[in-house]
Amino acid sequence: MQDKLIREKLIGWYRINQRDLPWRRTFNPYAIWISEAMLQQTQVATVIPYFHRFLRQFPDIHTLAGADLESVLKAWEGMGYYARARNLHRAAIEIVEQYQGKIPSSFMQLKKLPGVGDYIAAAVASIAFQRPFPVVDGNVKRVLSRLFLIDTPVNDASAHKVFYQQALRFIDIHSKDHQGIFNQAIMELGALICRPRNADCLNCPVDSFCQAYQQNLIHHFPMRHKKRKPPEYQVSAAVLRKNGKILITRRKPEGHLGGLWEFPGGKVRKNETPEQACVREIKEEVNLDISVDSFLTTIKHAYTHFKIKMDIFNCTYVSGDLKLNGPVDYRWVSADELELFPFPGADRKFMHLITFS
Repeated sequence: MQDKLIREKLIGWYRINQRDLPWRRTFNPYAIWISEAMLQQTQVATVIPYFHRFLRQFPDIHTLAGADLESVLKAWEGMGYYARARNLHRAAIEIVEQYQGKIPSSFMQLKKLPGVGDYIAAAVASIAFQRPFPVVDGNVKRVLSRLFLIDTPVNDASAHKVFYQQALRFIDIHSKDHQGIFNQAIMELGALICRPRNADCLNCPVDSFCQAYQQNLIHHFPMRHKKRKPPEYQVSAAVLRKNGKILITRRKPEGHLGGLWEFPGGKVRKNETPEQACVREIKEEVNLDISVDSFLTTIKHAYTHFKIKMDIFNCTYVSGDLKLNGPVDYRWVSADELELFPFPGADRKFMHLITFS
């Protein structure tokens, strides 16, 4: 009975208080799938303009499947976590080839698509097709941990299974009504009311059921393991000029930052200066001898599991025939051509400082 009341109160609250977000104005599974892929690890305010631009450029599954990967990465540029874009592209091709361009409504079929895990499969199945699957993201874990005093750390390996079982309590498998709306309601509660800090408990529709609130333990939940401090690597990169153009190289399509273009360079080794690393890396990656002319800038950038401190140098081609060892492609580009290519966020931080003679 309590679970049913919580469910009803959350849905009632959501109908009145939900944010007007573009992906909530449709039941189109393609649009919902794109939004959920974007919303993973990215804030809503950041996603909204990307969502609109992406759908203008790739309005349906056939357009996305038929696009080249570089144009997809360019549309994604700035959101980070580029594996999401690569997986969207691969999944679109599979949907066109295996499902005649129709996004499957089955949770298990959705999970077989590249980049689609439990969360996205449940979100698309429940919101677009009203299938009875709970979604479990960070917001949901936080709400459930406080409601029921769940002491499993949310970043523990067992957390998803624990919180998924709790979320199942609110799914009515005998009804097709409100499956998607409940999932959105509990996520919205976590985003707007049951926030990580400064939870707005006085305006919570389920405060009377919340054990953490009743016992004044809101600040103790959710629990989490302390994260280790991520390592920081020193990196050098070259703005390498030849005949008025600059060299950029493309990373392998798979792996970290796969498919993106960058200014060539790499990690600084022990007992090596950044300038020496720059010269060595260019020789190893593209077989060119260069001279380091001047220091351009230093930037810092954080990724999920590590950080980098990158020194960038203005360099000039001296000799050698370009041969790729690591990168899969290269271009000598002019100033107005740089914007045509998708670059990592780290490179974007210093591109505005580059001048062309």
